[in-house]
Amino acid sequence: MSQNINIMPWTEKYRPSKLNDITGQEQIIIKLKKYVEKRSLPNLLFSGPPGVGKTCCAVALAKELFGAGFSQDFLELNASDERGINVVRGAIKDFARTIALTSDFKIIFLDEADALTTEAQQALRRTMEKYTGTVRFILNANYSSKLIAPIQSRCSLFKFKPLTNDSIKERLIFIANNENIKIDDSALQAINDIAEGDLRTAINLLQAAASTTDAITDKDIYNVSNTAQPKDIIDLIDSCLLGEFIKARSHLESLMFEHGLSGEDIISQIYKKIVSFPDDKITPQDKLKIIDKIAEYNFRIVQGANDRIQLEALISQLILLNLKK
Repeated sequence: MSQNINIMPWTEKYRPSKLNDITGQEQIIIKLKKYVEKRSLPNLLFSGPPGVGKTCCAVALAKELFGAGFSQDFLELNASDERGINVVRGAIKDFARTIALTSDFKIIFLDEADALTTEAQQALRRTMEKYTGTVRFILNANYSSKLIAPIQSRCSLFKFKPLTNDSIKERLIFIANNENIKIDDSALQAINDIAEGDLRTAINLLQAAASTTDAITDKDIYNVSNTAQPKDIIDLIDSCLLGEFIKARSHLESLMFEHGLSGEDIISQIYKKIVSFPDDKITPQDKLKIIDKIAEYNFRIVQGANDRIQLEALISQLILLNLKK
């Protein structure tokens, strides 16, 4: 087994330092490289789900623009750590008012900018206006709509999409080869199923599995993730469709007490399997009814209702739906 598995997180060890090394997001990379070539940059707004390369692009862009002076002219802050106006009046304004050392401008990268309060966003807007000659902002947000309109209008928007299975697979194989780890196709597929386009999650799963074995299979991936194997969820749904409450309840107990899954985890995986279930087993019309029920019981669990009672109520609904046919 590789001796350096636990030295540092692989998400950091294999974080790209150049735009060309970033997986996926090809069209975005092309545009960002144009900024580097022209050494000109507007304020940018990166929007999209976690783990798809937003932070990597911001850091790589700054490194290519500033070179050796990167650490002096680039400030990275996380808005979720300090959501209030003080982060704008303090660290951001202090950095913005100093002169760039290696370029005509400096860059402030504000991660999770959509976590800022409305008051803090108003202060940020004023700061962006005041220091437009010396500072460029790169705002990172999972939901750009949570930012006030004046900030959105001052930025060029880049929408990041979940990475494709092929892109994630390619990166995972590259890392596995570098770490002398074997990983089979079933494990790669399991990681893709769980990660859903999130490369950071995918790499973390790979490293977690690699800490226990040199030859990773899908079973290893499911063991280190808070996820049931697809067959376990399918067996639960099949029991419901056959009207076998006791058997379905037994599958549910196994997921909760043997696999240690939470109610939210289980209900989320039931939803995914229901959507992809063959139409000859569950008609599209019945899927609509089931999804409506899943949403209802998921809401109850999120609001604090007892996981087990709500999940048993859900499987009861699936069985009743079947018995009405």
